Amino acid sequence: MALPMSAQPAKPAAITGVEDARLVETIPLDGTLYHVQGVDLDRDHIWVTSVDQKDSRAYLHQFSRKTHKLERRVDLTDGPRFHPGGFSIYKNSIWVPVAEYKRDSSAVLIELDKNTLAVKRRIPVSDHIGCVAVTKDSLIAGNWDSRQFYVLDKKGKQIRKFDNPSSTSYQDIKFVDGDLVGSGNTSKTTGAIEWLMWPSMKLVRRLRAGATDKGQPYTNEGMALKGKDLYLLPENGPSRLFHFVLVTP
Repeated sequence: MALPMSAQPAKPAAITGVEDARLVETIPLDGTLYHVQGVDLDRDHIWVTSVDQKDSRAYLHQFSRKTHKLERRVDLTDGPRFHPGGFSIYKNSIWVPVAEYKRDSSAVLIELDKNTLAVKRRIPVSDHIGCVAVTKDSLIAGNWDSRQFYVLDKKGKQIRKFDNPSSTSYQDIKFVDGDLVGSGNTSKTTGAIEWLMWPSMKLVRRLRAGATDKGQPYTNEGMALKGKDLYLLPENGPSRLFHFVLVTP
């Protein structure tokens, strides 16, 4: 029996920005970017990965945080692997996955020196890896849409593999204050940022996200979290970095 109209459960209100967050800055990135993938920052720089689909090349781009201008880029293409993904900075290293541009394929996790961008290490993985987060002693790598996660030590030994308990298609993940934070889409116009307790993967927080004025979900590609500062990079070049501040703990 259908419920009376007054008893129908209320639909969640539409989200135009990011739930429980305030947009404080929209930053145009001044330099050539292709199909953007991931983003991370430190005090002085903004790094972005993008894939040049026309020429099958994988790039890591470095921008000045002060001027927002491109300073340099490095080509990370590895044979048939030209799809860089969501990546993470850990101390003086940048860890970037570069995969074949298809599901169930192969990837290499590349560790670069943050200052020189020289390659320090390459770890092969027998799957498409689209994002990686870094803990003190391990790498957490999500495959296509993060349907499964791999946990590896930093020498490349697989510790475990498990299914993602969330249906959100994480495109970028970070390890923050003991939680795995993932960002991705839930529909063509909406997405979510989720905090999962590590290593149990219990969902402890979820913020819904809407779309930009160009119709792209804010969670479409890159995400970085620095304290209460949330950075989202959803649009292909010319790209804008959206800086939100979380307004609740």
